[in-house]
Amino acid sequence: MRKLILLTLLLATVSAFSQSKNLWLKYADAAYEKKDYPTAISYYTKVLDDTTVLSELILPYEVQLVNLKTKDFKQDSTKKKAQAASDASAQKKISKADYINHKLAHAYLLNFDYTNAAVYFKKVVDNGSYPGDAYYYALSLMHLKDYKKAMANLEELMNSTANDSIKSAIQKKISSCYFALDTNNYKQQIVVKKMDTVVFNAGTSSFAPMYWGSPTKLLFTSARKGGVLIDPEKQDSRYLCDLYYTELKDTGWTKATNFGRPVNTGLHEGSSVVSSDDIMFFTRWSDANRNESFIYMAKMKDGFFYEAYKLTETVNRSGYKAMQPYISFDGTKLFFSSNKPGGKGGFDLYMCNIDENGLTGEAMNLAAVNTAGDEVTPFFHSISNTLFFASNGHTGLGGLDVFKSTLNVDDSVYAFPKNLGRPINSSKDDAYFILDRLQTKGYFSSDREDCPGGNCYDIYEFENEPIVFDISGYVTDDETGNPIPSALVTIKDVHNDEEPMFLITDEKGYYSSPLKENMDYFLKAQKKSYQASSSSATTKGLTESAHIERDFVLVKIPEADIVIEGIEYDLNKATLRPKSLEILNKIYDYLELNDNFSIEINAHTDTRGSDKLNLKLSQARAKSCVDYLISKGIAKERLIATGYGETQPLIPDSEIAKMVPKSDEFEEAHQKNRRTAFKILKEADLKTK
Repeated sequence: MRKLILLTLLLATVSAFSQSKNLWLKYADAAYEKKDYPTAISYYTKVLDDTTVLSELILPYEVQLVNLKTKDFKQDSTKKKAQAASDASAQKKISKADYINHKLAHAYLLNFDYTNAAVYFKKVVDNGSYPGDAYYYALSLMHLKDYKKAMANLEELMNSTANDSIKSAIQKKISSCYFALDTNNYKQQIVVKKMDTVVFNAGTSSFAPMYWGSPTKLLFTSARKGGVLIDPEKQDSRYLCDLYYTELKDTGWTKATNFGRPVNTGLHEGSSVVSSDDIMFFTRWSDANRNESFIYMAKMKDGFFYEAYKLTETVNRSGYKAMQPYISFDGTKLFFSSNKPGGKGGFDLYMCNIDENGLTGEAMNLAAVNTAGDEVTPFFHSISNTLFFASNGHTGLGGLDVFKSTLNVDDSVYAFPKNLGRPINSSKDDAYFILDRLQTKGYFSSDREDCPGGNCYDIYEFENEPIVFDISGYVTDDETGNPIPSALVTIKDVHNDEEPMFLITDEKGYYSSPLKENMDYFLKAQKKSYQASSSSATTKGLTESAHIERDFVLVKIPEADIVIEGIEYDLNKATLRPKSLEILNKIYDYLELNDNFSIEINAHTDTRGSDKLNLKLSQARAKSCVDYLISKGIAKERLIATGYGETQPLIPDSEIAKMVPKSDEFEEAHQKNRRTAFKILKEADLKTK
């Protein structure tokens, strides 16, 4: 009887313990669905090990950024199981332990704890219960800088899947591994330093540095003691994000100042920017609903902010996230990130116009830079017309990497994004990149260093590598292809803010020179007995060192007249028609380029009419051309007007007499004789000052 009682008690205890674990599992699944990953981890771990202590507080990581798509992997796995329906081994049920390990692995990955994520993903992969987890195991390894092992797992997964979308995702990550292992992607001259833990990184998380009016005044986001709370009994400001600012003085950065109410509240506020007309734009979100975040704006007057209000549906969409606003330097464009419907997937970058009445038109998806992954934290460098942003959808080092894409202002097209490489980027998440106007230094946020409870952002500063530009090329003869030594190459700032540079080619026809940043240049190559040749170059929009090559091919001065095609006059008059002015504008450009030439502009008539009148008419027409060029600014000493009348016909009367009068051939012959041409009379010494 005693044994029966003990057995009954034991069974009852086991049953109660089992029910408790089932309840913990429900709590864990519920927390996971709410994206409360630390709580989910605690409960999942308690199911495996009931001695784990539940942690109630979590570290804020602003808004969840990672866009892990499991749908394709599930579909691929389902297809394989259907194909293997006759295989008894394929019908085995997934144990509760397998399920918990699977959920724990994803929870750790989504909570940026890659070490633990890799541990649990390996258990799942070794067991084979969730084939798709091999992909996420490789991602975890990439975050841990184990690129070779990650690549091996990805290649094995590539060979085992038939799903094209999965293969594409795997191939991108394999490319990222190769990129990470390439030492050429490490820029040795960039110096990165973590900011101090007194002003900037004093809290549990600090991120989103942003210039406020000048490089010596910064906005940033931080979760730390002393923040704004609604209910101090239930809230802890160490786990709520607020907006702060600091200013660089002779003695260093001033104490971080909380903006206080009404900008900061008991919710999360972060990722701020202040426009030139003192309007702050920022992100606000709540732990109560992690599926939403919205961009707000607050007007400032006399150093104080009015109550903030949410932007319209042009930016914000209920049930989705809009975040990380940036206002262009001229205040005409708002950039932001959102996962609202209609994008390429995950978070996309958008831009909308701003005028004196506020936002105008629809927000435009920046499709050229967006991917099926996440593109976030936009910053537009106005001097170089370059968009900087973070992405996990392009080839990178593991997590979010900082990329740049230059805007072509002529056609409003962004270039293909380029990864900034190490040391700006790491195997973890790197974002919120900003750069000063002179491109010498800047700031960004990164979770490259571990912190208690997972990974959290810190603010880093960097000194950029020296940006240098130079240009070189060869000057050669058009006819022979031989180099032209001692040719003069002039490099001139088109805005005339800098003195021009004069270079002489060597015996190989070679020239070279350094260039300054943020400049537009006009280039010209000249040599005695040759017509000049021109080109252009720019260092605007360049955010890294560049070598520019420009070659010149010179054509010798012709001995014969150069016919000016298209010059037209009124009938029996010297009045220039509008089309003639367009042609003469090209002659003006030619004379500006060949500023050492003096020319004769000559006019001719056909043989019809009296010799005397034709001579007079041709002289008047040549003079009309010369007068127009003088009015444009060509020195009159460089121009001679000569009328030859009918004395120099290209087609003599004897040949015209053989043609049918008034036929097309007949009229064309007379038209050729009614020509305007120019001839180079002399060359002055080339100008070198």
